[in-house]
Order: sequence, then C-alpha cells, then structure tokens
Amino acid sequence: MNTVSVRSLLVRGMLAGLAAGCPALLIAYLLGEPSVDRAIGYEEAHSHGDHGVELVSRTLQSTGGLATGVLVYGVALGGIAALAFCVALGRIGRIGPRATAALLSLGGLLVVHVVPFLKYPANPPSVGDPDTIGKRTALYFLMIVLSVLLGVAAIFLGRGLVPRLGGWWAGVVAVAAFVLVVGAAYAVLPVVDEVPADFPATVLWRFRLAALAVQGVLWAGFGLLFGHLAERLLVPRAGHDRSARGTAEPVS
Repeated sequence: MNTVSVRSLLVRGMLAGLAAGCPALLIAYLLGEPSVDRAIGYEEAHSHGDHGVELVSRTLQSTGGLATGVLVYGVALGGIAALAFCVALGRIGRIGPRATAALLSLGGLLVVHVVPFLKYPANPPSVGDPDTIGKRTALYFLMIVLSVLLGVAAIFLGRGLVPRLGGWWAGVVAVAAFVLVVGAAYAVLPVVDEVPADFPATVLWRFRLAALAVQGVLWAGFGLLFGHLAERLLVPRAGHDRSARGTAEPVS
C-alpha cells in the first residue's frame, strides 16, 4: 500500500461516505424528525417559563442543519473507515477489497454504534437532565473507545488462535471473549436512566429505531460503494487486460 493508493482510497472513502449520507439523510428526515417534533411538543407542554429567543428556527434545524450534520458525518466516517481499510487489507484473511470493505463496515457498525447504543441508547429532546449532559457524553464516548479497542483485541486474539484451533473455532473464541468483556463493561459502567415516567414510549422507541436505521444505512451504503471503488482501483480489470492482449495479438 503506497502513498498514492492511500490518498486515492481516502478520497474514495470520503466520496462514498458522502454518497451513503444521502439515503441516511432521507431516513433521518422521514423517520427521525417526526419523533423529534413530538418530543419537543412534550417538552413545551411540561415546561414552565420563557426559554428565550430561538436562535435557529426549527425548520432550519430539521432541513439545512440536519443535512449538514448527516453529510459531514458521512464524509468524516468515510475518511476514517478508508484509513482503517488500508490497515486491514490483507491482514484479515485472503479476501479481496470488496469483501474487506464489507467486513469493515459490518464491524464498524457493531463496535462504533451498536455496542455503545445498547448501553447508552440515543434519546430525543426533553429526555435527560441538562446538568448531566457532560457526564452522559463522556460515558458514551468511553463506551465507544472500549468497544473499538476490544474489537481490535478480539481480531488479534482470533488471528493468534488460528494455528492452534483453526479459523472457525478461533473466530468463535474471539467473538465469545469480546461479548464477555463487553458484558463486564456494561456491568461496571454506571446506568443512565433519565427518561421521564410519563414520556410517550412510542416516541422514544421510534426515535431510537430511526437512529439505528440511519447508522445502518450509512455503514451499509459506505461498505457497498467504497468496496466497489476500492476494487476498481486496486484490482486490475480482467476485461481491460483481455482487450489489451487482443490488441497486441495478430488476428489470423
């Protein structure tokens, strides 16, 4: 993997993340925003007093603000995942760029979002104490860091066990170890439960489902698009090679 290839893959990863962000944005708008509006309505119905001047209108938040956030996040995700792809390519088995991108996307979705989400799920507005937002944010990012480090450790563990146990059982042991240690982290880290007792359960469920759907679409779209772009860059096209040979060979 030379510098030119890394740079080219980084650009393709960012473009793939941007493209994957478009359907993710649509999901966020169609599934997530109605729940946000209902949560804001709940907050307004239970608030007492003036909240001051609204600096950014709700319309701008749900359109331009949402689009900026999702697309910028997609570009950043694509760039970081592309660099991770450069490290992973050729080190997780004899598989090609497309399969490597697919596995990387699946692993990224699990360790970066699903595992932390199961411990500290996303909440809509009006859920959570404003005084604890710093603590809740720190705990969530701590869970992300732990999940990523444990995922990497599980990969190394599985690779180290392959000569003794074979590929299948090495993978089983690595996954089991990851699940056990993550479970221990769930038990040790503090629980955050600040959902009001009378908050609509349907709104909470739909918001969290939308958050999962956005991440799933984003990671899946990135894996498919980036895998295709990376394979075109790194793997010579057989059709092109045959055409070149056909041009060089005399026709009888």
